[in-house]
Amino acid sequence: MHRYLAGLGLVLTCAISVQAQPAMPAMDHDAMDMQGGVAPADARDPDAWSGGYRRGVGPYALGHGHHGMGLHAMADERLFAGVLVDRLERAGHDGTHVEGRAWIGNAYDKAMLKAESGIERGRIDDARTELLWSHAVATYWDTQIGLRHDDGAGRPARDWLAIGIQGLAPYWFELEATAYVGEGGRTALRLAGEYELLITQRLILQPRVEAQFQGRADPATGVGSGLTTGALGMRLRYEFSRQFAPYVGVERSGAFGDTADLSHNAGHPSVRTRWVAGLRLWF
Repeated sequence: MHRYLAGLGLVLTCAISVQAQPAMPAMDHDAMDMQGGVAPADARDPDAWSGGYRRGVGPYALGHGHHGMGLHAMADERLFAGVLVDRLERAGHDGTHVEGRAWIGNAYDKAMLKAESGIERGRIDDARTELLWSHAVATYWDTQIGLRHDDGAGRPARDWLAIGIQGLAPYWFELEATAYVGEGGRTALRLAGEYELLITQRLILQPRVEAQFQGRADPATGVGSGLTTGALGMRLRYEFSRQFAPYVGVERSGAFGDTADLSHNAGHPSVRTRWVAGLRLWF
């Protein structure tokens, strides 16, 4: 009985306590002092460290980022331009060969001019000029689209639409593949690859291979169908600086199939080996 009365008293005491507790007032966020607020009169100037210059105004304003998000401009968003003369070489009685490229743009999009020509006896025997728009699609890889123009002494000019990809494959192989579509349904494909083997930090051995294919024969330009020409070369250069590097090398090139027959009929050897000496420049 005593135990029952003690329990009933404890329950009544708790009920009275709950009813007597006042309700908590709602939180007034406006009345609360939030973090920040008005800076005191003697606060440090946040722009004092930069001499008063700020990111968005003044002579050193950076403007908007790559996607217009107001971000700081990164190095790969800057506008760059360059010229690379990859091969400027002389090969005995075979004349002079020039191959290079120039570009302007950033790491994602750039306009590019590629040119290659062979000069013999003071005239340009054959020349390939490409004007391309290059767009980055992956790390180290760009797609390219544009126009190609072929010309040379004693041969008709040809124009092509060019679509290709260029980049750096695993193990640092530089690869390039470009397909071409020309007038009258002509098609062509050009593949090239090279590797730079650093013997020392300045002495570099560069093997290079190139092959060209054509969809159908074009006797006016001395080209047959299928695999038309190919070249395998090895060049050893010494970089006095990254911008100036003389080299020596050897290259084995040849024509195949119908192209070899057309070359033979024109009095040219279908296969030849050239010892070359030249310069590699860029600026």
